[in-house]
Amino acid sequence: MLTVRNLTKRYGSTEVVRGVDLDVRQGECFGLLGPNGAGKTTTLRLLLGLIEPDGGSIDLAGIPVPARAREARMKVGVVPQMDNLDPDFTVAENLQAYGRYFGMDRKSVAARVPQLLEFAGLANKADAKISQLSGGMKRRLTLARALVHDPDILFLDEPTTGLDPQARHLIWQGLRRLINAGKTIVLTTHFMDEAERLTDRLAILDHGRIVAEGAPRALIETHIEPAVVEVYGEGLEAWTELHGASLCQRLERVGETLFCYTTAPDNVIEALKHAPALRYLHRPSNLEDVFLKLTGRDLRD
Repeated sequence: MLTVRNLTKRYGSTEVVRGVDLDVRQGECFGLLGPNGAGKTTTLRLLLGLIEPDGGSIDLAGIPVPARAREARMKVGVVPQMDNLDPDFTVAENLQAYGRYFGMDRKSVAARVPQLLEFAGLANKADAKISQLSGGMKRRLTLARALVHDPDILFLDEPTTGLDPQARHLIWQGLRRLINAGKTIVLTTHFMDEAERLTDRLAILDHGRIVAEGAPRALIETHIEPAVVEVYGEGLEAWTELHGASLCQRLERVGETLFCYTTAPDNVIEALKHAPALRYLHRPSNLEDVFLKLTGRDLRD
């Protein structure tokens, strides 16, 4: 559904996208992760033909981009980072108007609207104004709107940012239904648990380059130790000097917390029993650990 080779983009002397290669297969959910400024948004805009690359090739749904970008976008559904619903229209009218943008006749759009409202859990909100919807309802409507023309591939740019946990889980349920139905999805997100739950494969982008690619579980197994013990409290420095090097395969000190990455967490916990002033959290390693190892813990603006 998407093939990208050696994609590059410069703004002045700054190379924002640096030789990106991507393959997204039909029917999979592919994640594109990266810290702020990594080049994710620029990459998405390039893939959709909204800006011209300085080098490389893009084939989207079998169509070359940007040469035939408008034609390619007819096969694509987009959920932007910020909701851009029309406040002057009702919920149903937003879907109807969007369908018309894609050349659908009124009868075809009218037939799609009830299905989409049901999918979004908004069947009882068809005549409501956008101002009457909660943030979660707006995101679900934006997702339904992207499906109005039954696209071959969906681009979702941080679809759950700003939502409370309940609304996030409702969006996840909708996305799982689409994935199970065989839709192809390209997803960007800052929520590592979201990427771990939803994506079949993902790429981590940093400074315009892909630094890792694969299935979430495979990336965790390849790049990180299997267990993490987070240690904090009084006497942390002394405990680290005494036990850190011998018990942890890798140590990271972040503020007042020590992250002990280890293959033998029981040994770490046993040593901590003799330091009652210290508290700890033992957990399996996850995608966030991989992400932070590969892109660093420094704040990006």
